[in-house]
Amino acid sequence: SDHMENICGYLMKYTNLVTGWQYRYFVLNNDAGLLEYFVNEQSRHLKPRGTLQLAGAVISPSDEDSHTFTVNAASGEQYKLRATDAKERQHWVSRLQICTQHHTEAIGKNNPPLKSRSFSLASQGSANSPGVQRRPSQNAVSFFNVGHHRLPTGKRVPIMQPDHLVDVREMMSQAEGQQRDLIRSIECLPASGHLTSLDQDLLMLKATSMATMNCLNDCFHILQLQHASQQKGSLPAGTTISWLEPKISLANHFKNGAAQNFPAEINKPASVREEQSIAEPCQLTREPEEINPDEELEDICDDKEDDLGAVEEQRSVILHLLSQLKLGMDLTRVVLPTFILEKRSLLEMYADFMSHPDLFIAITSGSSPEERMIRFVEYYLTSFHEGRKGAIAKKPYNPIIGETFHCSWRMPKSNVAADAGANSSAHCPSEQGTLPKDPDGQAEPDYYTVKFVAEQVSHHPPVSGFYAECVERNMCVNAHVWTKSKFLGMSIGVTMVGEGVLHLLEHGEEYTFSLPCAYARSILTVPWVELGGKVNINCAKTGYSASINFHTKPFYGGKLHRVTGEVKQNMTNTVVCRVQGEWNSVLEFTYSNGETKYVDLTKLSVTRKRVRPLEKQGPFESRRLWQHVTESLRDGDIDKATEHKRALEERQRNEERLRAETETPWCTKYFLKDGDGWVYHKPLWKTVSAAQTQQTDSN
Repeated sequence: SDHMENICGYLMKYTNLVTGWQYRYFVLNNDAGLLEYFVNEQSRHLKPRGTLQLAGAVISPSDEDSHTFTVNAASGEQYKLRATDAKERQHWVSRLQICTQHHTEAIGKNNPPLKSRSFSLASQGSANSPGVQRRPSQNAVSFFNVGHHRLPTGKRVPIMQPDHLVDVREMMSQAEGQQRDLIRSIECLPASGHLTSLDQDLLMLKATSMATMNCLNDCFHILQLQHASQQKGSLPAGTTISWLEPKISLANHFKNGAAQNFPAEINKPASVREEQSIAEPCQLTREPEEINPDEELEDICDDKEDDLGAVEEQRSVILHLLSQLKLGMDLTRVVLPTFILEKRSLLEMYADFMSHPDLFIAITSGSSPEERMIRFVEYYLTSFHEGRKGAIAKKPYNPIIGETFHCSWRMPKSNVAADAGANSSAHCPSEQGTLPKDPDGQAEPDYYTVKFVAEQVSHHPPVSGFYAECVERNMCVNAHVWTKSKFLGMSIGVTMVGEGVLHLLEHGEEYTFSLPCAYARSILTVPWVELGGKVNINCAKTGYSASINFHTKPFYGGKLHRVTGEVKQNMTNTVVCRVQGEWNSVLEFTYSNGETKYVDLTKLSVTRKRVRPLEKQGPFESRRLWQHVTESLRDGDIDKATEHKRALEERQRNEERLRAETETPWCTKYFLKDGDGWVYHKPLWKTVSAAQTQQTDSN
């Protein structure tokens, strides 16, 4: 209470994208728990231009710089403010936090705990309900006319017969529809006023209705298992009945890859929809498919992720999501809102890391182990800029199990030779003579081809495998990545667990590497991405290694997206190259001979990948699989995109349950389990080894 002082002064307030930042005079009224602002100090005696209730608010210093902070009110309204320096920001933040805590605790003392408040949802206007005390004529329950039915006292619940399961399924479908309508009605309420979408009772109603439907779905699944066991006489060996992951069933399953009309699908009987979803896996083949690069066309899609407006408009959705999360919580099973999605799958994002194939191919042209390691570090650091499209932190689609992505790049040989020569005066052009000749005696193409394939090999945990090769240069890379995401308060952190290996078969060298963590910062304002953590690159054969640090921005001062690293010879502990700069801007390489090289990532040429047209893609290939979601996002129809996304996720859950019930293991298509990792089924190192063995036998 000693620090409960009324303070006032000028701060800059962010208005919108057009007007930008404007100076406003702010007043902290501790007695009323209000933050008010005026056009200037002279107009302080007039009505405030804006007022925020601080009870229940969140005061957050921004990660963007040392001057900015945000005030997020419980109503969903937000002020983004900027002080003149870090000291002034700290003064305002500390006073606002003290005032907020004081008034939030005061509300808690004057109201029952959350557990007892939940009775207002079941009492339909009980006189003791806190909701009724606040709104005698219109509480949350009476507004939506929600109640529950009780059986007459003394009557026993009849035993459910197996043939009644179809009726139960129909009743549950109706309940699911009513529950969706309820949530839609709540979310359509205004963000401020007498009854808002962020009302505490309504948020509790949304959560309890969803939990109830999840529980009913689990119970129905157990009844189905019991019904199956009665028909077979007993459950299969090893089968257990357990509570499943949270789920809300969406009654609009559809066959993947085919154009569908959602309303017609919803109107079909639940039993028909269920049969379609169960029959679906039997119609798909898991045999590896050889993709002909000649069928692939240069990609013309150019989906820029630069829409900032959607994030501002959907703040109430984000606030509701944040209210359900806890610090350190694993987000793997959390369904995030559709509007934050990129228009591509995570598998395609991994492919976009290969958008500089000239630098990738040039690695093996290095004349010494030292030069090849430095070239790999250069390629590695330039891959992240193009892999992250746009400045806003949007999230790619979570691949469903069995999803694949194929593409390739064509790089003129003259371009690679020129680049390699420019990078090093020691380039050896005679290596070009080692390229394999066309078996038909025809002239070889004047370009190199880099082929890429990725597959989602596991759903829980979510693991992706990807592989790329350039046959002409006898090089390939194989990697597997498990994405672990956690809630960190005002940020989301994603740890990339896994390992990649680059094989330079011409030199018999293997380079192992890992990936940095990614963070989505300022998720309540304009979210942005930064990378963080230490990664290592090692080549056991040559004894060269690289240590790279991706630096996250410090609380005070510092630069964004900073990266530093060094390449050294382990035997002598000699540093042969140092690198510093920003991974999305300019990198500076300093060599042991004193020379310095600058790489401007914003000016590097990007080679467009080549992808087969949708009509030639398989039903589980990323672009065809997600085409309806992508089209809806391009059209700005978030609701339709959400419906398509839910249908895909629900089908995946149904297939997963079916495999669990029938004890059918999932079979991958292109990658095989190898210890703790995953390896491409036909890697180049095996192909080359087999060809060499065959040639030796023939001689």
